[in-house]
Amino acid sequence: MPICISPELPAYKALLHEHIFVMSRERAAHQDIRPLRILVLNIMPKKLETELQLLRLLSNTAIQVDVSLLRMESHVSKHTAQSHMDAFYTTLTEIRGQFYDGMIITGAPVEQLPFEEVDYWGEICDLMAWSRTHVFSTLHICWGAQAGLYYHFGVPKYPLPQKMFGIFPHSAEMKDSALLRGFDDVFYVPHSRHTEVRRADIEQVKTLRILASSEQAGVYIAANRNGRQYFITGHAEYERSTLAQEYFRDRDKGLDIQLPFNYFPDDDPTQTPEYTWRGHANLMFSNWLNYCVYQRTPYDLTELTASDWEQKSDI
Repeated sequence: MPICISPELPAYKALLHEHIFVMSRERAAHQDIRPLRILVLNIMPKKLETELQLLRLLSNTAIQVDVSLLRMESHVSKHTAQSHMDAFYTTLTEIRGQFYDGMIITGAPVEQLPFEEVDYWGEICDLMAWSRTHVFSTLHICWGAQAGLYYHFGVPKYPLPQKMFGIFPHSAEMKDSALLRGFDDVFYVPHSRHTEVRRADIEQVKTLRILASSEQAGVYIAANRNGRQYFITGHAEYERSTLAQEYFRDRDKGLDIQLPFNYFPDDDPTQTPEYTWRGHANLMFSNWLNYCVYQRTPYDLTELTASDWEQKSDI
């Protein structure tokens, strides 16, 4: 089944070229089916890259997905043309009365700031409060995961002595989790962050469960036991070259940046990195759409306001 986006979005042609089934909303309106409505808050600096990365992953199922892009009203993007933001992004003010099957909150390059010093912190808190009654299931990624854990549960973040940067091996702690169905015993995930959340703090919150972790990178996925909130500290959506671009950018600026761990063959940055996490990334997003959203979300999304937030689920 297709992913429904505007044909004018730059990612549309790239996805067609990759033989991914994309469909305009006008054509989708004539389909006798209700697609999943997915909202993506994109607060990454390179928004076009992040759009393409996430749309690839959201397209890899037999479920029709209608994607809307969201921006912060209180923040002006420095790296993306305003014309692009005006054409393809909406705001919480404009969609406050609408309901969504799922939402993704991306990472952001603000992790070294205290949460309250981020210029759009008040707005993102408003969004996360709104999501409890207007979104069935939310994926929080990297800084978005830290922000969600802090806002909803008071879990703090801590600075790291060195950037967590590279491709790290992980394992599932709840192997029967719907989100992790079909995962290998060991799977790899990119991380790129200067801060962390700690296991001890998460384990103090009775409504949270740790689903997967890494000996080196720490907690990877935590979830609300109601199955409606997932907090993912890594960047499974990253492409093969994303960490390389970050490394060369910082190196060329003269910053003190180490080679990404387990990334360049023989730690030689002239060699092409192996893409060792793509299968896990596709499976995780497919599991989320299929098992965590499609099979559980109400057909009438207005019923979300009456849903039992404290219910237990197969997370």
